[in-house]
Parts: sequence; structure tokens; C-alpha cells
Amino acid sequence: MLTDKDLIRTKDFIAKPGKAVDLRDWATDYRGRELNKPEAEQLLAASRLKLAEIQDKLYADNRYGVLIILQAMDAAGKDGAIKHIMSGFNPLGVKVYSFKTPNATELDHDYFWRHELALPARGEIAIHNRSHYENVLVTRVHPEYILNEHIPGIDSLKKVDRAFWKDRFRQIRRFEKNLLANGTIVLKFFLHLSPKEQKRRFLERIDDPVKNWKFSLADLRERARWDDYQTAYNEAIGATSTEGAPWYIVPADEKWFARLAIATIIHDRFDALRLRFPVVSAEQKSELAKAKRVLVSEKGGKKRKK
Repeated sequence: MLTDKDLIRTKDFIAKPGKAVDLRDWATDYRGRELNKPEAEQLLAASRLKLAEIQDKLYADNRYGVLIILQAMDAAGKDGAIKHIMSGFNPLGVKVYSFKTPNATELDHDYFWRHELALPARGEIAIHNRSHYENVLVTRVHPEYILNEHIPGIDSLKKVDRAFWKDRFRQIRRFEKNLLANGTIVLKFFLHLSPKEQKRRFLERIDDPVKNWKFSLADLRERARWDDYQTAYNEAIGATSTEGAPWYIVPADEKWFARLAIATIIHDRFDALRLRFPVVSAEQKSELAKAKRVLVSEKGGKKRKK
């Protein structure tokens, strides 16, 4: 039987470091012939079991934390990916954060602050549904939001210029480089959705009473800025895809494929870490043997005192 790694070439999804990105050159749909939805769902079920094994080893190894970032246009399937892929993880070792518009307290700190508070400890996994990249995406389309940050010297929209964004990209690269140097693995996924498929999903949310709560008129307003967002993503991905923390651009028109692709990439990156369970010393083995002899020699439970 073919495995997910046989069918999905994870390197094909990497935005090459140092190269400009034009999302029009990247597919939004699955174009292979070897895989269909039922097969993908079977492979994903097997992947969840493997993820559970990997997580146990990550915790025991205690050298790395893992930060998984999901970015996308509205309705691309970030929530579904978290639900269907990450359910294989033990919830005790995984934290999911969904970042919304920053509040007054968050705006009184630098834009990394709230994301730093949500970083994983060693042996843990943190999933950021939207992330520090919102500060070069939403704010790029709506630069007036930058003025709410009260950055010294940035007191007008004229100063939110190309040099400002270039510097912010440099800050993000430095931030992620520091994370990597201290044992946090950064996995960045952009779920690449077509406007046609977004429209279909929006209509589905409007027509299905169960999904009405997922739709907002604000989503429609942001959709009207589609081209602006694509430009923002092109520049952000191109400027921040690095050797240590590359961006993966995953076709998202078929949810079943996007989920399997993300799971496969996670497997690949975990395998590269060469995680291992702690080696037990000779002294510890001796203690384990003694403990076993004590337990084996017991005859029934302890008698209760009358």
C-alpha cells in the first residue's frame, strides 16, 4: 500500500528561501491522479496514530518545542485542519491559540508580545491559528491599524512605507531565528485557496443554518480586497521563508488533500529531529530490576487492618 510520503512530495510545497513568491504560480487544487478523498482519509487516520507516537517521543526527548503556524484567507480550512489533524495529539501537550484583533493591553506591548506568551515549552506543541504574521498581512492591507500601535516615529500613514515593511520582515526573521537557536521548531503553513472556492464556501455558510455563525459581513468586505491580500502574502512569504523556517504553500481547494499534506509535512519535520526516548543507565536498569522483583514477589494486595 502506498503511504502518504509516497504520494505527497513535501518539498514541492516549500517557498524557496530568497526567491520572490507569486501565488498565481502555485496551485490551489490537487492535480495528482494517484490519490482520492477516501484514500486520503484512510491515510490521515493512520497519520493521527503516528502523530501520537511522535508526540510521546517529543515530550520524553525534552529538547524541542514545536510551533505550528496556520495562515490563510477566510474559509480556507484552518479550523478544520486543526480538528482533523491535531486530534491525534494528546491535548495535555498541545495548546491552540486563535489570534484576533489585538486589544488595548496587547497594543501597549510590541506586536510579538502576545505571541511570545503562547510559545511552546520544550516537549510541547503550540498551534497558532493566525500568528505574528497578521502584523504584515492585515496591517499591510489596512495600514491605518499600525497607528494604533503607537510606535515612536510612526505618527502618520506616510511613514508606513516600504522601508517600514522591509524592517518588519527583518524583525520577523530575527524573531524566528532566535526561536530556532533555542530549540523551537517553526512550521509555517499557508493554505492556498482560490477565490472561486472561497465563494462556494461562503455561500454554503449562508445557506446552511448550522454554519450561519461562521459567516460575517466583514468576511465579504475583506474578500473585496482579495488582490491586496494576495500581494501582502506574496511579499510576506517571499521575505520570511528561510532555510530554518520555510513557508509551505499548501493547495486548499480540497480540504482532504490539504489536511493530509500538512500531516505529511509535520511527519517529515519531526523525523528530521531524530527524537529519542531517554537512554536508561546501568544503575537505573538495576533499580528497575529490583522494583520488578519486589512487585513479582507480592502475593495479592495488602491485607486491610481490622
